[in-house]
Amino acid sequence: MIRISDVVRSILPAVALACALGAPAQAQADKMMPIAIPAQPNAIELGTGPLPGATVQESWHSQYGSVFARNVTVATLTPFLPDPAKASGAAVIVAPGGGYMTLSMENEGWDVAKALAAKGVAAFVLKYRLRQTPADLDGFGKALADMFASVGKAPRQQPGDMMASLAPQIADARAAFALVRSRAAQWHVDPDRIGMVGFSAGAGLTMATTLAGQDAKPAFIGIIYGSQAAVTVPADAPPLFVALAADDPLFGNGGYGLVDSWRAAKKPVEYHLFEQGGHGFGMYQKKTTSTGWFDEYVRWLDMHGMLSKK
Repeated sequence: MIRISDVVRSILPAVALACALGAPAQAQADKMMPIAIPAQPNAIELGTGPLPGATVQESWHSQYGSVFARNVTVATLTPFLPDPAKASGAAVIVAPGGGYMTLSMENEGWDVAKALAAKGVAAFVLKYRLRQTPADLDGFGKALADMFASVGKAPRQQPGDMMASLAPQIADARAAFALVRSRAAQWHVDPDRIGMVGFSAGAGLTMATTLAGQDAKPAFIGIIYGSQAAVTVPADAPPLFVALAADDPLFGNGGYGLVDSWRAAKKPVEYHLFEQGGHGFGMYQKKTTSTGWFDEYVRWLDMHGMLSKK
């Protein structure tokens, strides 16, 4: 059996960083460059408070033609609303990835939300709180590489421990669902048709929210290049969409436990395994068929009635 840790240790650090940050393969050598925190006039603070014990403040950088946030200490939600004439009433909370150490705000956040809004689905980008990393980019890059090198070495966490380790992020996700439901009339959203889609670590947060998010209760979920580990499926589990590349160095060799769990529980699940695409393809336009994941996801939403007004 091929272990994830063996795969990660066998690839260059630059590739590991590219995977974490959602980079296209052709841009792996791009250097991280600090940038000013972008204006986010529509971002709404979620009220979950500052990250406990945080000493390093939020900063941003550019890389791979995209932008990323680090050391997020205060969670926000940014709405991307469709034309009211086109709005279906469905909504999606979008959770970018980045190993809980950074957030791919553009490729796995804003670009996804804009594309959903164009289809008539209200989208809300969740900038959730992150684990603290060094303020300087060199220190951050080393911390990120060390994190990827350790994948698979630590004992596997039990579900309860995993949920406890993501307590701030789950709280942010719950607050996001509560905010959208509280403003459903203002945003032309059906409170019973709010789903969540996540990428890599954001996919992990999406699953954690589904399993331990209490009142969040997403109506449908998307796991995009996230862990495929088996889970205990709740009785009220929502329809599940999964997209993964077979050559994903993190999750491409870990089996299909997640899909098997959903099928065994007789819950709706759709699974797309693309031959190529690596990890972190997001909304990047690549020559691999993984670029088509979004179109398939939209068709799946339509199949479940999320593109039609009630």
